[in-house]
Amino acid sequence: SCGFLDIYLGMWRNAGTPADSYYEVRPECTDVPQTKFKIKAGRTLSARKWHAAFTAEGYLDIGKTLSRIQRGGIHPSIRGEVWEFLLGCYDPKSTLVEREQIRQRRRAQYAALKEDCRKMFPIIGSGRFITAPVITEDGEAIQDPLVLQEARPEKELASLLDEDDDSYNYQMLKEPTSHDPQDKKVIQWKLTLHQIGLDVVRTDRTLVYYEKKENLSKLWDILAVYAWFDADVGYCQGMSDLCSPMIILLEDEADAFWCFERLMRRLRGNFRCTESSVGVEAQLSNLASITQIIDPKLHQHLETLGGGDYLFAFRMLMVLFRREFSFGDSLYLWEMMWALEYDPDLFSMYEDPEAASEKSEGSKGKVKSIRQCGKYERENMKNGPKSSEAPLPISIFLVASVLKDKSSKLLTEARGLDDVVKILNDITGNLDAKKACTGAMKLHKKYLKKVRFVRRFLDKAFNANS
Repeated sequence: SCGFLDIYLGMWRNAGTPADSYYEVRPECTDVPQTKFKIKAGRTLSARKWHAAFTAEGYLDIGKTLSRIQRGGIHPSIRGEVWEFLLGCYDPKSTLVEREQIRQRRRAQYAALKEDCRKMFPIIGSGRFITAPVITEDGEAIQDPLVLQEARPEKELASLLDEDDDSYNYQMLKEPTSHDPQDKKVIQWKLTLHQIGLDVVRTDRTLVYYEKKENLSKLWDILAVYAWFDADVGYCQGMSDLCSPMIILLEDEADAFWCFERLMRRLRGNFRCTESSVGVEAQLSNLASITQIIDPKLHQHLETLGGGDYLFAFRMLMVLFRREFSFGDSLYLWEMMWALEYDPDLFSMYEDPEAASEKSEGSKGKVKSIRQCGKYERENMKNGPKSSEAPLPISIFLVASVLKDKSSKLLTEARGLDDVVKILNDITGNLDAKKACTGAMKLHKKYLKKVRFVRRFLDKAFNANS
C-alpha cells in the first residue's frame, strides 16, 4: 500500500488536482472557462502547512506562508481563513485568544449594523431581497406590486394590493417627512437597494451555490449593510463581484462582511464618484503613464485610436479580473496578488490609521521585517520612490502586463477602439494567473528602474542649472 501511496502522491505532485469541484458550476452552463489552478502537493499551501505555521499561542509565521502562496496558491478548504490575514483582518503577531476577541467584537458590530438597517427596511435579514425601486429621489414611497410581492412571496398579489397593513407592507416603504441630512442619507441608501438586488441575481450565476435563494439574500444583505456603513461610497456596480467570493469562502456572514470591508479599503477609491469623475480614473491614468514608459509605441498607437484615457481597461481594474478568469482562477490570482503586496503593518494601518501615518512620517517605530513582506512590497521598499505616497497597486501592472503581451496584435490589428476591446476580450479564459503575476512583477521592476533613471537624469540637469 505504501508503494501505491507513493505513486498516487507522485501523480498528484506532477499534475496537480483540479480545484473545480470546490466551486461547482451548474451543468447547463457549458461555456464557462475551465479552471487552470491545480492543487499541487509541495507547492500549494495545504491545511497541514497552514496549521504548522502557527505557534502554540497562535502567532503566525507570515513570511513562510507568503512564499508558499506565491509558489502555488492556497488550498480551497482553508482559503477563507488565510484571506482574513492577507487582507489585514488579523495581525500575524496576535495570539489565538486576541483574534477570537476581535472576531466576537466584529460579529457584534455587524449584528448592530444589520439591525439598524433592518429597522429602516425590514426585508434586510429576512432571507429575501428586492429588485424593484422602493422610493423616489424625493423620498416618496413607491408602492410597486413587484416590491410588495418580493416582500411577502407567500401572499397572493391581489390580496397584497388590497391589504391595508401599515405594520408590514407599507412600513418598509414609509419615509421620514422632514429632510434633514440623516433623512437624505436614508433616502440615498434606499435608492441603492433594488440596484444591489439586480446585480446580485446576475453575480456568479453559473455557480450551483447561487441556486439557493438564501445565498443570494446573504449577498444582498452584506452589500446593503456595507452601503449604509460606508455611505461615502455606498453601492456601485462591480461590488457584488468582489463580495461574492467572501460569502462562499466564509460561512459566518459577519466574517464575510469584514473580509469584504477590508478588500474595499484597498479598492474603495475606484468606486468613489463625483459629478465630474470616477475614482478609477486615477488608476487608468497611472496605467497610461506605465505603458508610456514601458511600451511607448503601444501607448502612442492607443492615443492615436482615441484610447489614451485607457477606459477599455476599466473593468479589469474595477473587479480585479473577475470576468477574465474562471471563478477558481480569479481567487488564485487575488491571493497571489495579496501575498505579493503583503505589508505586515496592514492590520495596524487599518485599526489605528493615525498611529500608522505618524510612523510613516518618520517617528522611530519598529522597522518592519522585509522577510514578512510580499515580494512586490519588498521591491517597493528597496527601489520605490521614498515619498509618503502609497505605492501603485500590483493590479495596474497586471493590466500593463496583459497590454504588453498583446502589444504586437494591438499594433498590427487594432484600427479603432472596438478592435482594442475585442482583442482584450479574447483573453477571457486564456490567461494564466501565475504567469500574469510573474509578468506584472517583471514590469514593475523595469518600471521602477526606468523611473529611477529619469529621476537621476532630472536631478543632474537641475543641479547643473542651479
